[in-house]
Amino acid sequence: MEKIKIYDTTLRDGMQAEGISFSLDDKLAIARHLDNLGFDYVEGGYSSSNPKEMQFFVEVAKFGLKGTKIAGFGNTRRADATVQNDASLNAILACKTSVATLVGKCWDMHVTEVLRCSLEDNIKICAESVEYMKSKGLEVIFDAEHFFDGFKKNPDYAMKVLAAVVDAGADVLALCETNGGALPQEVYDITKAVKQKFGKVSLGIHCHNDTDCAVANSLAAVHAGARHVQGTINGLGERTGNANLCTIIPNLALKMGYEVLSSDKIKMLTEISRFVSEIANLSPASNMPYVGESAFAHKAGLHVDALRKNKKTYEHIDPSLVGNERRFLISELSGKANVLAKLEKANITQDPHLARKILNEVQNLENKGYQFEAAEASFELLVKKMMGTYKPFFKLEKFHITVEKDLYGKMVSQATVKLIVNGSVEHVVNESDGPVDALYGALCKSLERIYPSVREMHLIDYKVRIVNPAAATAATTRVVIETRDKDAIWGTVGVSENIIEASWQALVDSVEYKLIKDGKIPQD
Repeated sequence: MEKIKIYDTTLRDGMQAEGISFSLDDKLAIARHLDNLGFDYVEGGYSSSNPKEMQFFVEVAKFGLKGTKIAGFGNTRRADATVQNDASLNAILACKTSVATLVGKCWDMHVTEVLRCSLEDNIKICAESVEYMKSKGLEVIFDAEHFFDGFKKNPDYAMKVLAAVVDAGADVLALCETNGGALPQEVYDITKAVKQKFGKVSLGIHCHNDTDCAVANSLAAVHAGARHVQGTINGLGERTGNANLCTIIPNLALKMGYEVLSSDKIKMLTEISRFVSEIANLSPASNMPYVGESAFAHKAGLHVDALRKNKKTYEHIDPSLVGNERRFLISELSGKANVLAKLEKANITQDPHLARKILNEVQNLENKGYQFEAAEASFELLVKKMMGTYKPFFKLEKFHITVEKDLYGKMVSQATVKLIVNGSVEHVVNESDGPVDALYGALCKSLERIYPSVREMHLIDYKVRIVNPAAATAATTRVVIETRDKDAIWGTVGVSENIIEASWQALVDSVEYKLIKDGKIPQD
């Protein structure tokens, strides 16, 4: 298989996304994960922009990465500087990396209106910058900025810039679709033209997603001869983002037959996608191809029935190839096949009569406001209750919550929970900023003496939905809680006219699911 080199720019271009800011530790953690996956290049950042960026290169050099090359990024020299005294070039050298990525102008409009120098001077700037970095022993990737727009407006000039940097020794010509406005056929035609002229130089592609074509454009460039692909995890980046490597990599490997990452590393794509979302403090996009939680989620009864007979009927690949999993959604729109498939997946039963009974109960509960699509843990508990295999881990005697506001305007919530656990009374008080968190803390404290693994639980999301808004303050409230521990994430649901009671239902389900998952057995 022919090799495609993967160049990740999450730590630089990805950080330009609105609302994204990685700490030094965040960047180092992401770099470790990308190295573990076997990425060819990781762009460390714009070293001359701030001290944190430079410190990254100092710290990552201590790791002893397995094979990933760290690239320093910067501009070609300024028009009023020499290569020897240019701040950007010297900042890259100070990174002490083996790879320098230089961004240079290829669109004549940018040369005359942004750099404000002559077209010939820009060619000289680009060539001298590449030549200087090569003289220092670095591998040089030339990021041809705005190449596609430049080629469409003035193809002769765009090609002259490339010719100059090739003569200067550039190792890779990375054609940048910087404004994200090109379509796949344009990218293919222009990349093909460059390949025909500079066939002996490695050709790369770097696309932005302003027309939602970044992945398609990247694949079009590969069809035209590019063998170096740049992008970011989850498509993070300025404006609408970059080409999404979590989609590009499986497309190249599983659909197009290129050597990208080893198969065991491709299976880690879902994990890295969710890891970067967590680090970036973003909710993962559930509908992301390949790695999204909904990528292999099935709700229509006809689809699920077909999938139970042959998995290829409604899935383009086996989800496990990218580390994802098949999910069968349960709702009032589901058929018996959905319930049966879910029971089979959990190795519970294949009894169609029980499946119909459970489906009827699901439809009854959803009429009352419950919703199980995002609350699979609550659904599993419901199944155990209907099968007669459920046993509670504790009995609630009572709970009490107070909310106070002091003279300084600070809100304090206090929750008191009294449970019977393993035959003994646990009476606990807990304070927090909010009533639900105070209640959750009191519940866990009541259980941790007998079930210490509850300390591993963390609430990561809390959603409230008014089911019948016409009832105003008397409306039914649905609470969905997402919880995680060291190796899993699960959702639970509660419904009541009282938001605290709805929250309590979801919290209890979450705790009981955790204990069942850990193999704990309720005490009589």
